[in-house]
Amino acid sequence: MKLYDRVHRIHRELAAQGLTPDLPLKVSDLTPFDQFHYHGTEAVEEAIAALSLKPGMRVLDIGAGIGGPARYIAERTGAHVTALELQEDLSAVGEDLTRRCGLSGLVDHRCGNVLDGVAGNFDCIVSMLCFLHIPDRARLFRVCRSVLREGGALYIEDFGRNRNATAAETEALAIKVQCPHVPTPEEYRSDLSGAGFAAVQLIDATADWTSFTASRLAAYRAARDRNVTIHGAEVVDGLDDFYATVAGLFSGGFIAGLKITAS
Repeated sequence: MKLYDRVHRIHRELAAQGLTPDLPLKVSDLTPFDQFHYHGTEAVEEAIAALSLKPGMRVLDIGAGIGGPARYIAERTGAHVTALELQEDLSAVGEDLTRRCGLSGLVDHRCGNVLDGVAGNFDCIVSMLCFLHIPDRARLFRVCRSVLREGGALYIEDFGRNRNATAAETEALAIKVQCPHVPTPEEYRSDLSGAGFAAVQLIDATADWTSFTASRLAAYRAARDRNVTIHGAEVVDGLDDFYATVAGLFSGGFIAGLKITAS
């Protein structure tokens, strides 16, 4: 998946601003580049508000990527965040960036598969556009339930589907988005309830995310010359193809954008 490929490209972005690897960083230096979900820190603020995150709370971020949301949550709220990421290079880059931000005491980067279980007891779970890569929802939600304290809550941003996929959409999802399973909103609610979650609420973000993915593609293409200079044509072409694929899946009416809370 091109969004998660060659993740060291963030160092090229930082170098373009004069932030070489020997220099310390601020979280604000990274937020234009380390938020792989939609609407960046604005979306993380929604999660912070929905979960009422406070200093000392323990948060599990599933699919943490290079740690953008985890660092932002830690700095913004004082919560302790465990940043769980399956992909080794993403996790390693994230841990180094967190160290450079001086946040290693609040953000613990772990490389592992959530389906194997997670050590710890957490007040909240956050996951931003990760669960779409995990088809075994029953096992996933059992793990989520097992690591949350009683009364704990989760906040998920994820894909749902409005209709059955065409053959071309199924192929694009499987190959370019690495998304093998997309439930309907009703199936999503049922899966969470079946795992023992209550107060399940789904907010439909489809129209907003359709607009966002189209705008993201247009902005990326408008900045092509600049991006090629920094990253090279191969990286830029790969990301362009990924952004175009996702924008097409939304504009074609297949994907539903979902913001989900449960306790």
